[in-house]
Amino acid sequence: MKLTGTLERRGLLRGGLSLGALTLLTGCDISDNDSVHRALAAMSRWNDRAQAALFGGTRLAPVFAEKDAVKDFRYNAFFAAKDSPQLAAGDYKLELSGLIADKKPWTVDMLYGLPEQSSQITRHVCVEGWSMIGKWSGPPLSVLLRTVGADLSAKYVGFQCADGYHGSIDMASALHPQTILAFKLSDEVLPVKYGYPFKVRIPTKLGFKNPKWVTTMYVTNRYPGGFWEDRGYNWFSGL
Repeated sequence: MKLTGTLERRGLLRGGLSLGALTLLTGCDISDNDSVHRALAAMSRWNDRAQAALFGGTRLAPVFAEKDAVKDFRYNAFFAAKDSPQLAAGDYKLELSGLIADKKPWTVDMLYGLPEQSSQITRHVCVEGWSMIGKWSGPPLSVLLRTVGADLSAKYVGFQCADGYHGSIDMASALHPQTILAFKLSDEVLPVKYGYPFKVRIPTKLGFKNPKWVTTMYVTNRYPGGFWEDRGYNWFSGL
Protein backbone atom coordinates (compact mmCIF):
# COMPACT_ATOMS: atom_id res chain seq x y z
CA MET A 1 0.00 0.00 0.00
CA LYS A 2 1.45 3.36 -1.05
CA LEU A 3 1.54 6.20 1.48
CA THR A 4 0.19 9.29 -0.31
CA GLY A 5 -2.26 12.16 0.06
CA THR A 6 -3.26 12.98 3.61
CA LEU A 7 -0.05 11.65 5.15
CA GLU A 8 1.76 14.72 3.81
CA ARG A 9 -0.19 16.79 6.37
CA ARG A 10 2.24 15.91 9.15
CA GLY A 11 5.26 16.65 7.03
CA LEU A 12 3.86 20.03 5.94
CA LEU A 13 2.98 21.04 9.48
CA ARG A 14 6.34 20.01 10.82
CA GLY A 15 8.18 21.57 7.92
CA GLY A 16 6.30 24.85 8.34
CA LEU A 17 7.21 25.07 12.01
CA SER A 18 10.85 24.31 11.30
CA LEU A 19 10.98 26.85 8.50
CA GLY A 20 9.44 29.55 10.69
CA ALA A 21 11.84 28.87 13.52
CA LEU A 22 14.78 28.85 11.14
CA THR A 23 13.72 32.16 9.59
CA LEU A 24 13.46 33.83 12.99
CA LEU A 25 16.75 32.44 14.24
CA THR A 26 18.91 32.92 11.18
CA GLY A 27 17.21 35.51 8.98
CA CYS A 28 17.24 33.08 6.05
CA ASP A 29 15.49 34.10 2.86
CA ILE A 30 12.94 31.28 2.65
CA SER A 31 12.71 31.77 -1.09
CA ASP A 32 16.20 30.26 -1.26
CA ASN A 33 14.95 26.71 -0.79
CA ASP A 34 18.34 25.05 -1.21
CA SER A 35 19.87 27.18 1.55
CA VAL A 36 16.94 26.57 3.88
CA HIS A 37 17.00 22.82 3.28
CA ARG A 38 20.75 22.67 3.88
CA ALA A 39 20.36 24.60 7.12
CA LEU A 40 17.48 22.41 8.28
CA ALA A 41 19.47 19.29 7.46
CA ALA A 42 22.46 20.62 9.41
CA MET A 43 20.24 21.39 12.42
CA SER A 44 18.70 17.93 12.27
CA ARG A 45 22.13 16.27 12.13
CA TRP A 46 23.23 18.34 15.14
CA ASN A 47 20.08 17.27 17.02
CA ASP A 48 20.76 13.64 16.19
CA ARG A 49 24.32 13.85 17.50
CA ALA A 50 23.24 15.64 20.67
CA GLN A 51 20.46 13.15 21.41
CA ALA A 52 22.69 10.16 20.69
CA ALA A 53 25.34 11.54 23.03
CA LEU A 54 22.76 11.90 25.81
CA PHE A 55 21.16 8.51 25.20
CA GLY A 56 21.99 5.87 27.79
CA GLY A 57 21.92 2.22 26.82
CA THR A 58 20.52 1.31 30.22
CA ARG A 59 18.44 4.42 30.94
CA LEU A 60 14.82 3.29 31.07
CA ALA A 61 11.65 4.98 29.96
CA PRO A 62 9.09 5.35 32.80
CA VAL A 63 6.96 2.27 33.52
CA PHE A 64 3.44 2.35 34.92
CA ALA A 65 1.00 0.25 36.92
CA GLU A 66 -1.40 -2.25 35.36
CA LYS A 67 -4.33 0.04 36.16
CA ASP A 68 -2.81 2.78 34.00
CA ALA A 69 -2.79 0.70 30.81
CA VAL A 70 -5.49 1.62 28.29
CA LYS A 71 -7.41 -1.36 26.96
CA ASP A 72 -8.80 0.35 23.88
CA PHE A 73 -5.51 1.68 22.52
CA ARG A 74 -5.74 4.46 19.96
CA TYR A 75 -5.42 3.38 16.35
CA ASN A 76 -3.03 5.55 14.35
CA ALA A 77 -2.15 5.12 10.67
CA PHE A 78 -2.57 6.82 7.32
CA PHE A 79 -5.57 4.71 6.37
CA ALA A 80 -8.67 3.22 7.96
CA ALA A 81 -8.20 0.24 10.26
CA LYS A 82 -10.14 -1.94 7.82
CA ASP A 83 -7.42 -1.28 5.22
CA SER A 84 -4.56 -2.49 7.43
CA PRO A 85 -2.21 -5.02 5.80
CA GLN A 86 -3.48 -8.57 6.34
CA LEU A 87 -0.40 -10.67 7.13
CA ALA A 88 -1.53 -14.27 7.54
CA ALA A 89 0.47 -16.37 9.99
CA GLY A 90 0.75 -19.28 7.55
CA ASP A 91 2.29 -17.15 4.81
CA TYR A 92 4.28 -14.62 6.79
CA LYS A 93 8.06 -14.46 6.54
CA LEU A 94 10.35 -11.90 8.18
CA GLU A 95 13.13 -11.35 5.65
CA LEU A 96 16.64 -10.54 6.91
CA SER A 97 19.43 -8.77 5.08
CA GLY A 98 22.60 -6.74 5.52
CA LEU A 99 25.16 -7.45 8.23
CA ILE A 100 23.46 -10.59 9.53
CA ALA A 101 25.12 -14.02 9.53
CA ASP A 102 21.99 -16.19 9.28
CA LYS A 103 19.60 -14.66 6.76
CA LYS A 104 17.01 -17.39 6.62
CA PRO A 105 13.48 -15.94 6.88
CA TRP A 106 11.60 -16.22 10.15
CA THR A 107 8.04 -17.51 10.44
CA VAL A 108 5.49 -16.38 13.01
CA ASP A 109 6.00 -19.61 14.99
CA MET A 110 9.76 -19.05 15.07
CA LEU A 111 9.33 -15.47 16.24
CA TYR A 112 6.80 -16.42 18.91
CA GLY A 113 9.23 -19.07 20.15
CA LEU A 114 11.93 -16.54 21.04
CA PRO A 115 12.97 -16.58 24.73
CA GLU A 116 13.00 -13.82 27.35
CA GLN A 117 9.47 -12.64 26.63
CA SER A 118 8.02 -10.24 29.17
CA SER A 119 5.55 -7.37 29.47
CA GLN A 120 6.07 -3.63 29.83
CA ILE A 121 3.56 -0.90 30.60
CA THR A 122 4.95 2.20 28.95
CA ARG A 123 3.79 5.44 27.36
CA HIS A 124 3.52 5.85 23.59
CA VAL A 125 4.22 9.47 22.66
CA CYS A 126 3.03 10.66 19.25
CA VAL A 127 4.64 13.55 17.39
CA GLU A 128 1.10 14.87 16.77
CA GLY A 129 0.82 15.74 20.47
CA TRP A 130 -1.06 12.86 22.12
CA SER A 131 0.19 10.05 24.32
CA MET A 132 -1.23 6.82 25.69
CA ILE A 133 -0.11 4.12 28.11
CA GLY A 134 -0.36 0.51 26.97
CA LYS A 135 0.72 -2.96 28.00
CA TRP A 136 3.00 -4.58 25.41
CA SER A 137 4.49 -8.07 25.55
CA GLY A 138 7.27 -9.83 23.67
CA PRO A 139 11.01 -10.51 23.63
CA PRO A 140 13.76 -7.89 23.41
CA LEU A 141 14.77 -7.07 19.84
CA SER A 142 18.32 -7.76 21.01
CA VAL A 143 17.45 -11.46 21.42
CA LEU A 144 16.53 -11.76 17.75
CA LEU A 145 19.57 -9.77 16.66
CA ARG A 146 21.91 -12.01 18.63
CA THR A 147 20.14 -15.19 17.51
CA VAL A 148 20.59 -14.38 13.82
CA GLY A 149 24.21 -13.30 14.26
CA ALA A 150 23.71 -9.60 13.55
CA ASP A 151 26.82 -7.44 13.64
CA LEU A 152 26.17 -5.62 16.91
CA SER A 153 28.97 -3.17 16.19
CA ALA A 154 27.10 -1.88 13.13
CA LYS A 155 25.48 1.55 13.27
CA TYR A 156 21.88 0.97 12.22
CA VAL A 157 18.97 -1.44 12.23
CA GLY A 158 16.35 -0.78 9.55
CA PHE A 159 12.82 -2.00 8.89
CA GLN A 160 10.54 -2.22 5.88
CA CYS A 161 6.80 -2.69 6.36
CA ALA A 162 3.87 -4.14 4.47
CA ASP A 163 2.13 -0.76 4.17
CA GLY A 164 5.09 0.81 2.34
CA TYR A 165 6.49 2.45 5.47
CA HIS A 166 10.18 2.20 6.33
CA GLY A 167 12.31 3.35 9.23
CA SER A 168 15.55 2.83 11.11
CA ILE A 169 17.12 3.18 14.55
CA ASP A 170 20.63 3.27 15.96
CA MET A 171 22.12 0.02 17.21
CA ALA A 172 22.24 1.25 20.83
CA SER A 173 18.47 1.80 20.75
CA ALA A 174 17.95 -1.59 19.10
CA LEU A 175 19.85 -3.26 21.95
CA HIS A 176 18.09 -1.26 24.67
CA PRO A 177 16.34 -3.63 27.14
CA GLN A 178 12.96 -1.95 26.61
CA THR A 179 13.04 -2.24 22.82
CA ILE A 180 10.89 -5.28 22.11
CA LEU A 181 9.09 -7.18 19.40
CA ALA A 182 5.55 -6.60 20.64
CA PHE A 183 3.57 -9.77 19.95
CA LYS A 184 0.75 -8.85 22.35
CA LEU A 185 -1.20 -5.76 23.39
CA SER A 186 -3.20 -5.88 26.64
CA ASP A 187 -2.27 -9.59 27.01
CA GLU A 188 -3.90 -10.49 23.68
CA VAL A 189 -2.26 -11.40 20.37
CA LEU A 190 -1.48 -8.12 18.63
CA PRO A 191 -4.51 -7.22 16.50
CA VAL A 192 -4.03 -6.70 12.77
CA LYS A 193 -4.68 -2.96 12.97
CA TYR A 194 -1.79 -2.50 15.41
CA GLY A 195 0.77 -4.35 13.30
CA TYR A 196 0.29 -8.13 13.45
CA PRO A 197 2.33 -10.27 13.73
CA PHE A 198 4.41 -7.72 15.65
CA LYS A 199 5.38 -4.11 15.95
CA VAL A 200 8.74 -2.86 17.17
CA ARG A 201 7.94 -1.18 20.47
CA ILE A 202 10.53 1.43 21.47
CA PRO A 203 9.32 3.45 24.48
CA THR A 204 12.47 5.58 24.44
CA LYS A 205 11.47 7.06 21.06
CA LEU A 206 8.56 8.93 19.51
CA GLY A 207 5.74 6.87 18.07
CA PHE A 208 6.71 7.16 14.40
CA LYS A 209 9.95 5.30 15.25
CA ASN A 210 7.87 2.23 16.24
CA PRO A 211 7.20 0.41 12.94
CA LYS A 212 4.21 -1.91 12.39
CA TRP A 213 3.57 -4.77 9.93
CA VAL A 214 7.33 -5.35 9.64
CA THR A 215 8.31 -7.62 6.75
CA THR A 216 12.07 -6.98 6.51
CA MET A 217 14.80 -6.23 9.03
CA TYR A 218 18.35 -5.33 8.05
CA VAL A 219 21.59 -4.21 9.70
CA THR A 220 23.87 -1.70 8.04
CA ASN A 221 26.57 0.92 8.50
CA ARG A 222 25.05 3.08 5.78
CA TYR A 223 22.56 5.68 6.99
CA PRO A 224 19.13 4.31 5.96
CA GLY A 225 16.89 7.26 6.78
CA GLY A 226 13.18 6.64 7.14
CA PHE A 227 9.82 7.62 5.70
CA TRP A 228 9.26 10.71 7.85
CA GLU A 229 12.95 11.38 8.42
CA ASP A 230 13.41 11.75 4.66
CA ARG A 231 10.70 14.43 4.82
CA GLY A 232 12.42 16.45 7.54
CA TYR A 233 11.64 14.75 10.85
CA ASN A 234 14.48 14.43 13.34
CA TRP A 235 16.01 10.97 12.87
CA PHE A 236 17.01 10.07 16.44
CA SER A 237 13.71 11.26 17.99
CA GLY A 238 14.28 9.78 21.41
CA LEU A 239 15.55 10.22 24.94
